[in-house]
Amino acid sequence: MDSFRSVIMPAPGAPLEVISTAFPKLEPGAMLLEVHLAEVCGTDVHLHHGRLSGVPYPLVPGHVCVGAIADLNGEVKDIYGHTFGVGDLVTFLDVHETCGNCWHCLVGKNSTRCPSRKVYGITYGQQDGPLGGWAEYVYLKPGVQAIRLPRELSADTFIGGGCGAPTAYHAVERSGLRMNDTVVVQGTGPVGLSAIAFARIRGAGQIIAIGAPQDRCFLALAMGADQALNFEEVPESQRLDIIRSITNGRGADVVIEATGSPAAIVEGMNLTRDAGTYLVVGQYTDNGETSMNPHLHLNRKHLNLLGCWGSDYSHFSGAIQTMARYQEKIPWRELAKWRYSLDRAAQALDDIQERRVPKAVLNVIHI
Repeated sequence: MDSFRSVIMPAPGAPLEVISTAFPKLEPGAMLLEVHLAEVCGTDVHLHHGRLSGVPYPLVPGHVCVGAIADLNGEVKDIYGHTFGVGDLVTFLDVHETCGNCWHCLVGKNSTRCPSRKVYGITYGQQDGPLGGWAEYVYLKPGVQAIRLPRELSADTFIGGGCGAPTAYHAVERSGLRMNDTVVVQGTGPVGLSAIAFARIRGAGQIIAIGAPQDRCFLALAMGADQALNFEEVPESQRLDIIRSITNGRGADVVIEATGSPAAIVEGMNLTRDAGTYLVVGQYTDNGETSMNPHLHLNRKHLNLLGCWGSDYSHFSGAIQTMARYQEKIPWRELAKWRYSLDRAAQALDDIQERRVPKAVLNVIHI
């Protein structure tokens, strides 16, 4: 066999194609990963709509996947100095080529803003090689940070968390959430659901989710929320009354926005108590503007307003270790039950776009 199948996104709005891809020649320090499960998420919908900048179409989508090492060139080690071997079940940090030498890396200590940063399945094009997870194999370039799945962590649980898990881990960490804080999570997609789980693990008191449709509200409860308010049924004024009623009129200590909707921002600021923290993690693409009153919504409230962009290896590794520890208590694996073959990648993408499923998984190699 000298080739394998990959899904190509030729251009914004163009139909997906399944093509034959030649196996790459491995550079020293590179690995070839046989993909078992690959995620289809909201970012891929944005890619297909052409709403992300710097995307070199055509490309193989898929920035989070898990599989077995099929081949490697030379000795490749993980961050602990342990050598990888053929057959190891691994995933990898989709972010690559962070330089470690620019102002953001060295002074700002904020590698997610490094201008050299590249992302598998998003900012690598087809001409760069087989660098996306919607394929039977993906090429791990030298220096890509791979990580073995802990024995107690199933591939289903990992891909159920997917890219939303490290993003949510970063958001909860950045929020400074303290034990017994009242937390509101706006949004019950993959990021919001994992944010609920990590907030619960971190020791939050009351956790209230705001989302829709109703099946995602049920998932929010399963992930650790005490209440889940369906915004399609509970109006905004009533949501505010509910939050204030359980906080003695103050509002939530921490509110995490994971909706992607600019309209959620002002409500989230209103839901946050004076001197509380409002963290925005869901505005990954430009979905438009919103209006707020700087005096009423921000300054008079003495609000801590934070943005949160992407994730780095610490968030990726931290999310994996935490999921391994809590996978029997928190049902990340339930998010991985909607499976599609490579040939049905277009259907998976459409189902995510139309919110028929909270997450879609390409079952590339049956395990």
